Amino acid sequence: MDTLALAAGQTYIDCTAGLGGHSLLAAELVGTNGMVVLNDLDGANLERAAGAIRDVCRVERVQGNFAELPRTLAERGILADAVLADLGFASVHVDDGERGFSFMRDGPLDMRYDRSGGAETAAGLVNTLGEAELASIIREFGEERRAKVVAQKLVQVRDVSPIQTTSELAEAVRSVVPRHRGKGSGIDPATKTFQALRIAVNDEMGSLSALLAAIRHDAEGWLQPGARIGIISFHSLEDRLVKQAFAELVERGRAEHVTAKPVTAGEEETMANPRSRSAKLRVVRMADK
Repeated sequence: MDTLALAAGQTYIDCTAGLGGHSLLAAELVGTNGMVVLNDLDGANLERAAGAIRDVCRVERVQGNFAELPRTLAERGILADAVLADLGFASVHVDDGERGFSFMRDGPLDMRYDRSGGAETAAGLVNTLGEAELASIIREFGEERRAKVVAQKLVQVRDVSPIQTTSELAEAVRSVVPRHRGKGSGIDPATKTFQALRIAVNDEMGSLSALLAAIRHDAEGWLQPGARIGIISFHSLEDRLVKQAFAELVERGRAEHVTAKPVTAGEEETMANPRSRSAKLRVVRMADK
């Protein structure tokens, strides 16, 4: 909130509302004359977030992919003073075994943020894609060095019986990816494969690229002069795209860095919330037109 520098009466855009944690802080800053726009793929999350702030400020809700949000805002005549995209998936998704995001809780291998649409599930990808395509997804989106071996194993397992649950997938991956010793040894061998499939199922990199393009070009006319844009990334693929896009804006004189380097969680926050340990926040301020 400090880096976004919100003031009373302004308009804050939350691209990834989740349960409304960021939005509640923003709502208190913009006040009753301000507006918070909540966007989320998950309709249930959207309702919860709106309920948390509806008495604090004006609220607009948009259910859908944030890649489409700039166009929607332009259509509604809304100009943003501050935008935040928290690219981490919501804790409520991780903690709900039925959503299939985590190997910590057994459940159906789903991983879709929006289960009302027709998107393919993680089980669908694992059980239908060719070995080479599976390996490519796991290598590119999971940065898993043993991607080819993992893909081979998944094909072998599914040839006997379809892989339908998070525990079945995790067990298959662990059987061919050894646990590291020393630094990073606490990371489960299945982590990178789960990350890769989640990104593929939800087209996360495509959505981020589209949002960054909308920021770079502002073709839809959705940003106020001097608007601040903050993006929280959780792995190197995301952070690399954000860093490059923001650097291009600054180089072209279209923006200036608010954060000289990414803001990360301190020791106290990391201990209280271990999921924050990989988060990186980058913020730019768009030029005054």
